[in-house]
Amino acid sequence: MTTESILPQSEMAVHPQDENQIITERRNKLAAIRKAGIAFPNDFDRTHLAGDLHANFGQLTTEELEVQQVKVAVGGRMMLKRVMGKASFATLQDMSGRIQLFISNSDIGEEAHGAFKHYDLGDILGAIGVLFRTKTGELSVRVTQVRLLTKSLRPLPEKFHGLADQEQKYRQRYLDLITNEDARRVFVTRTKIIQAIREFFINEGYLEVETPMMHSIPGGASAKPFETHHNALDMQMFLRIAPELYLKRLVVGGFEKVFEINRNFRNEGLSTRHNPEFTMLEFYEAYRDYNYLMGFTEKLLREVAQKVLGTTLISYQGKELDLGLPFHRLTMVQAIQKYHPQFTTEQLSDRDFVLAELQDLKAKHRPEDTLGGLQLSLFEELSETLLFEPTFIIDYPVEVSPLARSSDANPLITERFELFVLGRELANGFSELNDAEDQEARFDAQVVAKEAGDEEAMFKDNDYIRALEYGLPPTAGEGIGIDRLIMMLTDSNSIRDVILFPQMRPE
Repeated sequence: MTTESILPQSEMAVHPQDENQIITERRNKLAAIRKAGIAFPNDFDRTHLAGDLHANFGQLTTEELEVQQVKVAVGGRMMLKRVMGKASFATLQDMSGRIQLFISNSDIGEEAHGAFKHYDLGDILGAIGVLFRTKTGELSVRVTQVRLLTKSLRPLPEKFHGLADQEQKYRQRYLDLITNEDARRVFVTRTKIIQAIREFFINEGYLEVETPMMHSIPGGASAKPFETHHNALDMQMFLRIAPELYLKRLVVGGFEKVFEINRNFRNEGLSTRHNPEFTMLEFYEAYRDYNYLMGFTEKLLREVAQKVLGTTLISYQGKELDLGLPFHRLTMVQAIQKYHPQFTTEQLSDRDFVLAELQDLKAKHRPEDTLGGLQLSLFEELSETLLFEPTFIIDYPVEVSPLARSSDANPLITERFELFVLGRELANGFSELNDAEDQEARFDAQVVAKEAGDEEAMFKDNDYIRALEYGLPPTAGEGIGIDRLIMMLTDSNSIRDVILFPQMRPE
């Protein structure tokens, strides 16, 4: 920070009663502006962004700027202000960064300068002038005209710190974006990541599609849906929990490589990893299997990281992770043994032993599950959160994989994987079940589970069965959690830090 910048008033503590007084004073200023003329003009033509000015002219010397006489019109929010009698300094912030303004009696006249002195931090200004360097070498605009475009009626908040202010950041994201450069960086990076994903799939020959957000039958995942009602049709509908069954219908129809970057809704709890509304990438390719998908996923994540960050080496919460290294591949039993070598393969293959361990650990499980389901519960309890490096967990049991193809070698497991990174699930993929009779039997089993009280069990989708009866080619499909991927690539600890407007309890 140069000597011509000072801490804004907004970074000083403001008591609630003082804030009310400030708001009253600003409303009085607005009333005076309304009386004098147009309070919110809309005819200012901005010609330059702050970031572009620094990029294009930041290397020019004082003398070169004097020769070129670069005329600019900049607009933005006033974040810093310092009044020094006949001259003042201010800093404007726009979408690209900040630029300093120099305002003086000699350049804009005493009356206009006097009006500027009554502007407040947070006001949105338009300024016209010429680029120059101050005595301290800071690129600035020597202002010849300055206008108040929008009056800010509330003072900018003090710096965010502590739990209470963390909640304010999520509830009032606009304030977070105004005052927090790191927050702006995260969401700019988010956009770049999604764009890089889209370009990757288009370059791979995929077709981007859109499928319904409202379903008459929720399907494609095991989750509790949000319910709504369509008045004109007088029917119950559900916000989608996944687009999977619609995307596979498209593969049946001949679109053999499709992807969708979509919004999903699941009626579940809130946590640092879960938001009821979230973004997913789902893609399907005919004539591929789950082994192909694992290699394809490694390629996708490496290329996105390299394109957006310029490296595959990531720092997350103080630890380093290299996406350029081969990802691990383990069965659930192997993953349990990796971190808990006291368990033998024979013990983990004994249903009664695994059930007893889960009961001793007081871990969440369903006592009626087969061995595979109980192994999954033990894995989730003991090993899942320890998988920091990218790891594909493979060979999931049939009873927890109602849409995945069974293994020809072992009909009790499926050709399915989940990718874990940073101790959390990032992706879920499998060779698709394309046997219509097998799929119907799996759906029927889910119906029985739902009738027994499992709210996350799937509904039976008879039209999807009909689509399979026309023939789905051998296909591989996968879903990747975009929000969790962005958490990883931006070193964000909570999903709320990467969703612009996360779901919050009412104030």
